[in-house]
Amino acid sequence: MVIVSTKMGPKGQILIPKIFREEYGFIPGEELQLIDTSEGLFVKKETYDIIASMKEIAKKAKAKKVNVDKIDLHKIYESELEERFNDVLGHKHIHKSVS
Repeated sequence: MVIVSTKMGPKGQILIPKIFREEYGFIPGEELQLIDTSEGLFVKKETYDIIASMKEIAKKAKAKKVNVDKIDLHKIYESELEERFNDVLGHKHIHKSVS
């Protein structure tokens, strides 16, 4: 177990030391979950719910009256991942047409 001290800033922000950012793959802008436990505060990466994501894609397709037989799910999934990745890095969205 590694124990490192850090200070809270005036706005309630805390710095996650580099050793932990690298170990757990935290990237700037990424959403994290704070979980209150009997042992104290637990920090972990926001989990990605693929089922919820696919349901949202299906809902969007239905609203646009897209022919479901012609949907390339892999292309849609890749586009969704790219959009989320760009959100985390603060980049502009690069929209690709999905047929």
